[in-house]
Amino acid sequence: MTLFATDPAGSSVAESSAVSRSTLTLDDESLCAGLITLRDCLRWAASEFHLAGLFHGHGTDSPWDEAVALTLGALHLPWNVDPAVLDARLLPMERARIVALVRERIATRRPLPYLLGEAFFAGVPFSVDERVLIPRSPIAELIEDGFAAWFPEEPPARVLDLCTGSGCIGIATALQLPTCEVDLSDISDDALAVARQNIVRHDVGERVRAVASDLFDGLAGRRYELIVCNPPYVDARDLATMPAEFRHEPALALGAGADGLDVVRRLLREAREHLSDDGVLIVEVGNSDRHLEAAFPEVPFLWLDFERGGQGVFALTAAELDAHAASFV
Repeated sequence: MTLFATDPAGSSVAESSAVSRSTLTLDDESLCAGLITLRDCLRWAASEFHLAGLFHGHGTDSPWDEAVALTLGALHLPWNVDPAVLDARLLPMERARIVALVRERIATRRPLPYLLGEAFFAGVPFSVDERVLIPRSPIAELIEDGFAAWFPEEPPARVLDLCTGSGCIGIATALQLPTCEVDLSDISDDALAVARQNIVRHDVGERVRAVASDLFDGLAGRRYELIVCNPPYVDARDLATMPAEFRHEPALALGAGADGLDVVRRLLREAREHLSDDGVLIVEVGNSDRHLEAAFPEVPFLWLDFERGGQGVFALTAAELDAHAASFV
């Protein structure tokens, strides 16, 4: 039995930013005095989040799940902690930290993983901040399965995580497939700095490297059995109407033109040169999938299904890229 029934992808046990009692108002001081147990804090935080009308799309999907992730993260407890901890009495500094984080989450609309400095992806913790997108791709399920649908006998020897951001896709793949070598590439030096932090954090530097590259420009001569990419793909309309939480994420990693395909078009043109003859390209385009099918109706995109939800991830083999190369020019 676990304390809550949410996906651990949104939970965090990272070190929270320091919160002192001097940051609290007198009303909050009184509030802290009344929040004695973890159960008290959870109930109060969930109520506050419900009243505030927060958007939940960065690892949690309800006020309750958000409250669980925040309180456990603030207390440095694992997401599957024994439920007996619910009735544990909290120290005054712990209650103050939780109250301050709840207030900041509501006032600033900063996504919770940024407040905690950590997000889970494919069951693995990653350091994150505003330099990178918060990990949330359904590609996590493919990683957990070792990409077995395409590599049933032997794992890919060389993997590219293109538009890597925090490095979560490539590093999680390296941890799942301990014989593969992985390149993490991104156009953003800021993102690569975070990716390198995560390489060190997970001690995979012998097999994982971070490379500055505008798509494939910095990868001349490199070929891979598997290329995985979660590029910018939000179309202009969706970008203009996104909830406030998304505005804390780097715009470079979200928007991609009127139909969200500015990067994907180029990716489809250039990927084959860096893919082995028996290789596979896997790309997330989210709800720009409709634009992609309209733009390339003759291409047999394999749209993948996910047990935990998610849409807009396709796979194409090297042979399929060859067969439809003229479409991508």
